[in-house]
Amino acid sequence: MSEKHTHTHQNTKAVLNRLSRAVGHMESVKRMVEEGRDCSEVLVQLSAVKAAINNTAKVILKDHIEHCLVDAVECGDHEAVAELTAAIDRFIK
Repeated sequence: MSEKHTHTHQNTKAVLNRLSRAVGHMESVKRMVEEGRDCSEVLVQLSAVKAAINNTAKVILKDHIEHCLVDAVECGDHEAVAELTAAIDRFIK
């Protein structure tokens, strides 16, 4: 990652809270599997985990675009746009 600009994160606490909830959901899913719970119940919970991760990614992406990317472009760091595009491609796979 380029070091030409600063990375200002406005939503770190919100991201950490969302990640903690996602971890809690995953622990719950693990217990469900260990207990032999119904597959459809497990899938519903996995869907909730997936949504939590995607929503966390949205917060990070919005924060990155509004702060880090704007700062990078203002500093002439156009490589940051390419890095973001590559990161989005990997996330969406």
